[in-house]
Amino acid sequence: MRITIVSRIFAPEPGAASFRLGALARACAEAEHSVCVLTSAPPSQLNADLIEFPDNVQIKRAKVLRDRAGYVRGYAQYMSFDIPLMARLLFARRPDIVLAEPPPTTGAVVRLICAMRRVPYVYYAADIWSDASQTAGAPSFVVKTVRWLEKFAMRGAQRVLSVSDGVSERLRELSVSRNVRTIGNGSDLAAFSLEGPAKNLRRPYFVYTGTASEVHGARIFADAFADVQRVRPDAALVFVGQGSEFPVIKEIAADLPEGSISVFARTTPSEVARWLRGAAAALASVKPDSGYDFAFPTKMYAATSCGTPVIYAGTGPGKAFIDTIGYGIATDYDVESVATSMISMLEREQASADRERASAWARENVDIGAIATSACNILESVASDHQKKLTKQ
Repeated sequence: MRITIVSRIFAPEPGAASFRLGALARACAEAEHSVCVLTSAPPSQLNADLIEFPDNVQIKRAKVLRDRAGYVRGYAQYMSFDIPLMARLLFARRPDIVLAEPPPTTGAVVRLICAMRRVPYVYYAADIWSDASQTAGAPSFVVKTVRWLEKFAMRGAQRVLSVSDGVSERLRELSVSRNVRTIGNGSDLAAFSLEGPAKNLRRPYFVYTGTASEVHGARIFADAFADVQRVRPDAALVFVGQGSEFPVIKEIAADLPEGSISVFARTTPSEVARWLRGAAAALASVKPDSGYDFAFPTKMYAATSCGTPVIYAGTGPGKAFIDTIGYGIATDYDVESVATSMISMLEREQASADRERASAWARENVDIGAIATSACNILESVASDHQKKLTKQ
């Protein structure tokens, strides 16, 4: 088959979508399909030439507008990808099937062009964007518009791939259920192994990697760190990534002794792995009552694969994950509880056997490879069914 993957973000940009779609492209290539990825040119500090894919994966990149952090996030940024996408999809060689990654504006474009060309498409519902916009405090008319676009994109898809039971349940609440398939969540763990170099700050540190948005509420770790330092002035807190909460985190850092909290821009998966291996614990959170309690931070998979314990603040599947593997700490989302958990983690000495066990569990249970193969099988099935319908006509 000829498969087209449409996403504003792709390797080498770090992020759950990049890992997920990169694994899918490789799975489809291994099944001897031809894959064309329509995506954006990465930020200048990331070298796309360092990412290797099989010969039957073609990656076509176009320049896009990025925010100050170098991320494709915001209405103008989305449009800079979606508007040229119309022509890119319309005049490209006709694929057998298209897979669309959010945002919903991209899904809407894919639905329109695929309808014109009579090509089936599948929508990857990694989360619910309209809920996220509401949590971020967007005006009601914006939330309603995003909700409409999201439903429009998903209802036109032959299949909607859901990453969790929680997302599937929320889709049912939004009256999107007929074509939903729950395939699970995972992470590309190729770069996140127990073995490898680790950062050495010559002091114990915690690390938060990836996106820190309103949904995550990652600032709570910065808020709690002042309390941590009263007990452990030798400790440090590091943020590596991007997100709307980074400016306020930097403001909090400025009020603490120099070097207490460091904020770094997103970087390559291999560099993130170095930060994770050297950390006393990785940090993850989902803000309660944000309308996003069903969400799971996939950064927890990467940390566990590196053998690093996770402190998770919040409710939902993140807490269940800690309880399942019996490694790390799940705590309430409040400053006092988070600070207590961080101090407790500093006082623990992680046995090498526990690190090895956690890493092995992650590789056996949450590596993205099996999920990517399942997604590829669904693409094959949808394309085959569509071809049969065309033949009957």
